[in-house]
Amino acid sequence: MLFVVLMLFVATGCSRKKDKFINRSWHSLNTKYNILYNGGIALETGKTAINSTFIDNYWDILPVERLQPTDDIILGGKAQDPNFGRAEEKAVKAIQVHGMNIKGKEKNPQIDESYILLGKARYFDNRFIPAQEAFNYILFKYPASSNINLAKIWRAKTNLRLENEGLAIKNLKELIESNKLSDEDNVAASSALAQAYITIKALDSAIIQLQRASQLTKDNHELGRLRFIEGQLYSSLGIKDSSNLAFDQVIALNRKTPRVYMISAHLEKIKNFDFENDNKLILETLLENLESNRENRPFLDKIYHQIANYQIKNNKDSLAIAYYNKSLRTDSKDAHLTALNYRILADLNFDYSEYSLAGSYYDSTLLSLQDNSKSFRAIKRKRDNLEDVIYYEAVAHETDSVLRLVELSQSEKEAYFQTYIENLKLEEEALEKEDATTREAYFVPTLNEVRKKDKTFYFYNPTTLAFGKNEFVRIWGARALEANWRWSNKTVRNEEVVEKEFEEAEMEVDKSRFTIEYYLAQIPSEESTLDSISKERNFAYYQLGLIYKDKFKEYTLSQNKLEQLLKQFPEDRLVLPTKYNLYKVYSLLGLSQLQAILKKDIIENHKDSRYAAILLNPELALLNNENSPQSLYNNLYTQFELGNYQEVIDGCDLQITRLDGDEIVPKLELLKATSRARLYGFEAYKEGLNFVALNYPSSLEGKKAAQMYSTIIPELANKAFVEDSTQTNFKVVFKFDRSEAEEINTFETALSTAVEEVDYFNLTVSRDGYNTNTIFVVVHGLKSVQGALGFVKILETENELIISKPYFGISSMNYQIVQIHKNAERYIKSIK
Repeated sequence: MLFVVLMLFVATGCSRKKDKFINRSWHSLNTKYNILYNGGIALETGKTAINSTFIDNYWDILPVERLQPTDDIILGGKAQDPNFGRAEEKAVKAIQVHGMNIKGKEKNPQIDESYILLGKARYFDNRFIPAQEAFNYILFKYPASSNINLAKIWRAKTNLRLENEGLAIKNLKELIESNKLSDEDNVAASSALAQAYITIKALDSAIIQLQRASQLTKDNHELGRLRFIEGQLYSSLGIKDSSNLAFDQVIALNRKTPRVYMISAHLEKIKNFDFENDNKLILETLLENLESNRENRPFLDKIYHQIANYQIKNNKDSLAIAYYNKSLRTDSKDAHLTALNYRILADLNFDYSEYSLAGSYYDSTLLSLQDNSKSFRAIKRKRDNLEDVIYYEAVAHETDSVLRLVELSQSEKEAYFQTYIENLKLEEEALEKEDATTREAYFVPTLNEVRKKDKTFYFYNPTTLAFGKNEFVRIWGARALEANWRWSNKTVRNEEVVEKEFEEAEMEVDKSRFTIEYYLAQIPSEESTLDSISKERNFAYYQLGLIYKDKFKEYTLSQNKLEQLLKQFPEDRLVLPTKYNLYKVYSLLGLSQLQAILKKDIIENHKDSRYAAILLNPELALLNNENSPQSLYNNLYTQFELGNYQEVIDGCDLQITRLDGDEIVPKLELLKATSRARLYGFEAYKEGLNFVALNYPSSLEGKKAAQMYSTIIPELANKAFVEDSTQTNFKVVFKFDRSEAEEINTFETALSTAVEEVDYFNLTVSRDGYNTNTIFVVVHGLKSVQGALGFVKILETENELIISKPYFGISSMNYQIVQIHKNAERYIKSIK
């Protein structure tokens, strides 16, 4: 009987069209304790996942809400997170299955809760426009709902995510001032309003709202975050006392709030430390406690970094460097902190003039930064400026080492290598004593890391040698030991034969490397080789002297390099520029006596030089007169624009010889290469760019030539002509000998007059150089090759001068190929 009653209750209560107590109760209970309960669990699961994966950036003001929005505006569609998708499904099911819209009024009191759940699920899934629709529906359909204020708060939060800060602030202020909010809703509204003020940089107003929310919240996790953000805002405003007070409130929460807030509050307070007035002993004790506390191990990267910052301010650079390195060794997941550690170490080494080491640290910094970010570009520029000094320092070090070795006597060489061999044997013995497991862990399976961890010469280490052999065979196969082994038509030999050759070569090297004769045989002895090494070293010293003077203002370093260069008896082309630049360095360092001696030397021993003229009349150096390198270059470039390419080439040759060693020379070389291209075509251009790239690699022009050689030259290499039917722009070309200057002028004038009378085409006339013997007079703007030839026929009937000159029609694309490759004759033959 009871079962029958229950079934009757269910049957009568399931109807959504009857406004009766039993129907309302049935649907309300099912909505609340079944569908919304499960939907709420899914929503909380999704929020927990967000909190666990969200990474706060403590280098900036924290957001009040831990939610990482996407850059794209998602209008609808499928949920991105399955948890929020499930919550949304439950909300929709509640609305569709248990909604009781009778005579325009909703009788199920849980439906507005369903819309709140629907909006929240979409909000946390970063679908803000669909979320706003859900919250707006509540405001429109349920104005008397008990959740109306909550819907208004979430609508304002959604507006914030949609960057409608003004509207969100207006609505939240009205809601708070109404004094109709519960404490929980007040916390939500004030927190959202604080975030809005932070977004628009109204930090004072944001602090007021954070304090209000902090006073009302009962969630200590939330309280710790709100107080920490308050402290950050005070720090941004430069109000250190209030900032420290807010951070102290976070620290006082201790274990009631996540430990990251407490540790970060300590570190932020340390940043506010006043070195002139505050007690250093108290700070040092705090830093020591933070470092030694086992609970702080997850935060040691930040703690070490802050200790290092303190030591820098305390003028203990060596200790600071040690702590920056300790911070790096924690394998921090904070990319910004890693980049900051590397950058500070790079800057310190830069200040110590350790440019090579600074360059390595800048490289590591770049690896920790996002490509093309503002910080990345700034560091990249600084690193690029170090490129030349690192390169030339390496060249100077290597060549110096070789030449010093050459100068040793036979007995000194033998003693030197005997010591080296003994050290090598000790290293070998130490390696052999290592446990096999330790050694296997020590050598990781990438060649770069092997090189980093093992300082022994690559081919002397059996582990790295074996790895290299396997990698070579894997990539190239078993190649024969012969010239041009990389060519694809070379046969791949039997692996066993190659392995045997490798083993024999390895055994030979292994035996030889413990003999003095092995090393003595590698010392260069030919005069031409030594002369080449000496020239390379001298040029490196010269470049370093200029780089230290001009780029880094390191005048003492520049002085050392240039003075040493003069002691090394450099080739003649470097002597005078070195003396003049050293004279300028002496002036900058205030070494007037040395400056006077060098001035006298230049005037007496190089009296016909440009440098002597400048020293005799210093005003010349300040004026951009006709004899200055830049003015000479400008004059040549003007000739280039006028098409006088041979004059430019001759002028560049003259000035390159005259100005040897000056920084203008690479520009002259590149101008010369471009002028030769206009006269002699593609191969001359290719050769010229290659010359500039190889001979001036550190200059802007050399780097530009290298880039053009690798990118533009391959594009210009194609000599094949295109079909006229595929083109829309054509020209008529008249050929002249360069010696016919007057005839060219007369012809060009007559042609220009004739072209002006043709009003149905937008035609122009130009005079283009072709090679050393030929000038083209060209009519541009025709639409087909037949039209080009027909146009000439019309002109022939009106002007007898035009009949006497050979001409041909050509598309603009083919004309470009003709000018690049100087193959006009081949083109003319192809159209006959």
